[in-house]
Amino acid sequence: MLISKMAAEGGGKEMNEIKTQFTTREGVYKLLTHSEYSRPNRVPFNSQGSNPVKVSFVNVNDQSGNGDRICFNVGRELYFYIYKGVRKAADLSKPIDKRIYKGTQPTCHDFNHLTATAESVSLLVGFSAGQVQLIDPIKKETSKLFNEERLIDKSRVTCVKWVPGSESLFLVSHSSGNMYLYNVEHTCGTTAPHYQLLKQGDNYSVHTCKSKSTRNPLLKWTVGEGALNEFSFSPDGKFLACVSQDGFLRVFNFDAVELHGTMKSYFGGLLCVCWSPDGKYIVAGGEDDLVTVWSFMDCRVIARGHGHKSWVSVVAFDHYTTSVEESEPMEFSGSDEDFQDQMIHLGRERANSTQSRLSKRNSTDSRPVSVTYRFGSVGQDTQLCLWDLTEDILFPHLPLSRTRTHTNVMNASSPPGGAPVITTTTTTNGNNSGANTPALNSVSSSLPRSNSLPHSAANTATANSTNKPSAGTGTGIMDSAIATGVSKFATLSLHDRKERHDKDHKRNHSMGHISSKSSDKLNLLTKSKTDPAKTLGTLLCPRMEDVPLLEPLICKKIAHERLTVLIFLEDCLVTACQEGFICTWARPGKVGLLSSQNQASSPSGTVV
Repeated sequence: MLISKMAAEGGGKEMNEIKTQFTTREGVYKLLTHSEYSRPNRVPFNSQGSNPVKVSFVNVNDQSGNGDRICFNVGRELYFYIYKGVRKAADLSKPIDKRIYKGTQPTCHDFNHLTATAESVSLLVGFSAGQVQLIDPIKKETSKLFNEERLIDKSRVTCVKWVPGSESLFLVSHSSGNMYLYNVEHTCGTTAPHYQLLKQGDNYSVHTCKSKSTRNPLLKWTVGEGALNEFSFSPDGKFLACVSQDGFLRVFNFDAVELHGTMKSYFGGLLCVCWSPDGKYIVAGGEDDLVTVWSFMDCRVIARGHGHKSWVSVVAFDHYTTSVEESEPMEFSGSDEDFQDQMIHLGRERANSTQSRLSKRNSTDSRPVSVTYRFGSVGQDTQLCLWDLTEDILFPHLPLSRTRTHTNVMNASSPPGGAPVITTTTTTNGNNSGANTPALNSVSSSLPRSNSLPHSAANTATANSTNKPSAGTGTGIMDSAIATGVSKFATLSLHDRKERHDKDHKRNHSMGHISSKSSDKLNLLTKSKTDPAKTLGTLLCPRMEDVPLLEPLICKKIAHERLTVLIFLEDCLVTACQEGFICTWARPGKVGLLSSQNQASSPSGTVV
């Protein structure tokens, strides 16, 4: 009995050990302890009740070749350093800028990459009391404070980002569920803004600021129910993905202010979201401990990943490891190490060309393309997971015994990456094994799926109709939907929806509020205008057995406290935990430079 107890304790200790390296197909990733960034005293931060540690990067095109800059918040403090990455050890004694705030805490931040120079950078900082500050940490200036009197929104800022391609526009989301579009050139006014409705749709509305002169905010978005936890622009900046505490992913055409599609978490709120490099896929994570992969073109869940033991706090695609290859493999000579090194050097080229090369899949006169997307996730379980999204998941064979219809929700739209959309409706059955789907036929191995997949033509049409905007959209799209008889829900007025919501909806916040009527015990549901019992088993939220379940390539405990940051850079990946430690993990083949420098500077000559 004593032996078994000791063995159990030993096993538990090994499981709880903090990992300093891990291995994937491309090689070994190693933690660079000398490249750790934190508060200068390196003392773990007591994170009780504080906002998550966040990290932002910018390159200022410094002539010295060391142009990377890092910003991170820890509690009430905000730091700005030169980021030396895998090249040199971090020098925490010399921050370029350090700020300590009273009465509020930084919650998020974002650099404007368009305007950044070695002499000046524009950094937006959101705060727990609702304000947004524009600062220049190089000049050590504070230029503007938005929502200073909290007349626009009094709730915590959850996410702030510059609008892609703009030097002056930025978007801010709050825990109130509202999002605001600002222009740095305009003032906010001395009184609370008045709004007039611009557009409304399925559980969202957009208002303009009603005033004699142009003032901030330019637009106010109200999205879903509960906090709007994060948003992310598509690679081309045309679409906006939002995740909310009500468990919904909502994807909008940003310029047209129209809803493109939605997805529902398995249960609980969604906390994080990111786009694939080509804009074809979105990954979201949250309180169901899952990562969910959603197809932008098909507006449906194509896979879920299970590896975390608690809430998923960050998801991110690795643009440098995502690979797109022709059917004829590239030739490499030399050792395995040489192969790994060449693969790493190809990372940037692959990241930049993924969009154009993936578009070949939709062309019948080009060779088949093999694609693997790499993405990662970190969570409150202190674990880092890496995932590969591969051919068999992206392009499974269609079941021969079932009729399936593929129709894009927004027939006139294209994926944000710019690749063409297949808008042809293709029906397959036992006598026709997808002759009109060359992209799907290029996959040789079929993916096992449940026979209960809700992919009949009727179900697909019904699910897609709920993703259409209900007001202010093109009449052609709306008329077409009405003609096909699938837009009954989409054409309900906002008042009708509210009445339906008041009758049918109950807010559930925890596992103790699971509806006994649900046919699935895991159908926990969050704040939503959609009845959770009716959502599960549809394209909005397929059952677990109805979509492929991914397993992580690696799943490693890398911190003592919950993880809050995951960023993929060209020669490393960066993580951060709530104790305030920002860690650099060198990619395979990228650790040698720093090790040799440390060896040269070490009195004992020991490689650190």
